[in-house]
Amino acid sequence: MRTDSPTDATPVLTGSYTHDSGDDGPGIASLRLDPTTGQLSYDEVETLPVSGASFLAAHPWHGVVYSTNETEAGTVSAVARADDGTLSPLGSPMSSGGANPCHLTVHPDGEWLLTANYGSDTAPGAVAVHRLGAGGRLLELTDLVVHQGSGPVAGRQEGSHAHQVLVDPAGRFVLATDLGADVVFSYRLDTRTGTLERVTVNPMRAGSGPRHLAFSPDGDLVFSADELSSTVTCHRYDAATGVLTALSSAPATTAEDVVNQPGGIVASPCGRFVWVTNRGADTVAAFRLAGSTLEPLGEVPAGGARPRGLALVDGHLLVANQHSGSLAVLRVLHDGTLTRPHPPVSAPSVVCALAL
Repeated sequence: MRTDSPTDATPVLTGSYTHDSGDDGPGIASLRLDPTTGQLSYDEVETLPVSGASFLAAHPWHGVVYSTNETEAGTVSAVARADDGTLSPLGSPMSSGGANPCHLTVHPDGEWLLTANYGSDTAPGAVAVHRLGAGGRLLELTDLVVHQGSGPVAGRQEGSHAHQVLVDPAGRFVLATDLGADVVFSYRLDTRTGTLERVTVNPMRAGSGPRHLAFSPDGDLVFSADELSSTVTCHRYDAATGVLTALSSAPATTAEDVVNQPGGIVASPCGRFVWVTNRGADTVAAFRLAGSTLEPLGEVPAGGARPRGLALVDGHLLVANQHSGSLAVLRVLHDGTLTRPHPPVSAPSVVCALAL
């Protein structure tokens, strides 16, 4: 049910898998978060049926949001958001350069879209670059780098699987995680041509399956959600070279007798806390940073099943619970711990949330 929202509420978009991408979500939906109460409500605008909208990223100044279209054919879409919240396609979807694009980010200069293609059993993981034109419109594919490598986990690491691409806080390097190869690749983007130059290959623990990264505010540390080893790792980051060095690691959950896969990971603006979703344990875990050591602060229920995407908004964590089709809100307390979730809102097949 759609209800009225306070005028000072924070706009939130959710992405979900649609019928043509193997599930029953609407694509992109529009909600608002009351920053005082932590309550979510739907906007009085139509959802936009974007195929396989598994990750969303906003342009830094244009009112445009980009979506992965996570299918074997692999495309990315640009969506315009009007002042009243109405969503509409901005041009046609364009090839992502690979199979099953699962993450994307806009370069800080606003002129390039970077996309991680997970790949498939037969197609390797790859990172694509698209030029962005006037008003944030998607233009041509300017580069595609194909990852190579494998790992020891049968059924998941026979080949490379790019899972995330992001720009470091200094804007110097582009980092791409590869779950299949147990590697984080560092690239330099030529902002004249839109081409990527590989700078370094950062090996992770064998079988760890690095999924997503989160930077500390000063950029000196990087935290990884390791999907296959069910751990969270703190790395030193050298902003001059793009090199990561592992410093400490902790289990992502204390739950026993459950197959667990960490999903989303977020670092606090103060740099003292890290949070991660646990798919399997169905919790959100909190960690405090003591020097370079991750100290568990406890876990709370995620408010649903198979929590995937995680976003920090106005002192709250938004948790996209894919299998229960629910979006939950957890309040962050001053010591980094989390309250139990508010009653979640229905969000079929939701996998990510983006605050605007």
